[in-house]
Amino acid sequence: RYSRLILNSDGILQRFTWSNQDGWNMYSSIPKDKCDIYQLCGPYAYCDMNTSPMCNCIEGFVPNNSEKWESGNPSDRCQRKMQLTCGGDNFVQLSNMKLPATTPAILDKRIGLNDCKKRCVRNCSCTAYANADVRNGGW
Repeated sequence: RYSRLILNSDGILQRFTWSNQDGWNMYSSIPKDKCDIYQLCGPYAYCDMNTSPMCNCIEGFVPNNSEKWESGNPSDRCQRKMQLTCGGDNFVQLSNMKLPATTPAILDKRIGLNDCKKRCVRNCSCTAYANADVRNGGW
């Protein structure tokens, strides 16, 4: 049995298998849904297959171009409604999110989620915090 892998221009990896009767048939593809496409919605946004459009700005952010955003084109990204006031801001809980790939992340397994939040609030360049231990829902 023969198979081949194709990575198309949309970043979708497809596996095809050969059948003597039918030729090449798609066996599987990754990602399974559009929300699995890395950075589909851009910074300060999240993807939800159950909403239209799929890309949504997180609380405290708005689309740069509402018309494009509503038509399903998130290319203009989300922007902050108001500038941060270091130490006077709050966090919005987002559940079931995939963490972005980021280089400047700090991981400290010795502290809990509350201590992590306190450190983040004191650091004006910190924009988010997350629990590395996601057993029991991460809380």
